[in-house]
Amino acid sequence: MTDIERLSEQTQALLDECENRLATLEVNIPQVGKSTDESIVVNQTEKTPEAKNRNRAKNRAANQAALVQLCDTYPEVFSRDNVRPLKVGIQEDLIADEKLARNRIKRALASYVRSPQYLRSLQAGADRIGLDGAASGQVSEEEAAHAQEKLQAIKDQRREREKAERKEGRAEQRKQAVKAKEQRINKKLDLLLQLNNRTR
Repeated sequence: MTDIERLSEQTQALLDECENRLATLEVNIPQVGKSTDESIVVNQTEKTPEAKNRNRAKNRAANQAALVQLCDTYPEVFSRDNVRPLKVGIQEDLIADEKLARNRIKRALASYVRSPQYLRSLQAGADRIGLDGAASGQVSEEEAAHAQEKLQAIKDQRREREKAERKEGRAEQRKQAVKAKEQRINKKLDLLLQLNNRTR
């Protein structure tokens, strides 16, 4: 890792820490010169669905960037093609190794271990690997069962989301059909009015 990359990561970590501290202060300290009603309105406008979607997209992008960096730094341990169970406590090992910023490690690990590929790799008796790529413990029956439950929950959520999207699509089609029918009726009424005006 070059000095520029290291400085960039350190700067990003400091910016993230500053943002977190500012957010904490904004929540805990009333703003001078603003009534509580104004601050409530400001906070409510920030929580619009569009703002939530933007924040979610930004977080997802940051998580994916951190994951790519983790895979590039430790290719023998983290891979999208050969996903294997990780050693319990690998986060502390990564932090101690100091190749990546702590916030990057947390983001990347969270994305990695929540992925369906990782959950599928958690089979009872499978070897867990440490930073050196060597076996370091095994997946227990309980851990494997928990992973299967999470996988099922992911499938259920996906099914519900697809069902809602199909329902929304059908509702949109119905709206379009009603709108088209109204337009046809309006045209016919206009023609009838024109014919009626001519016959007078």
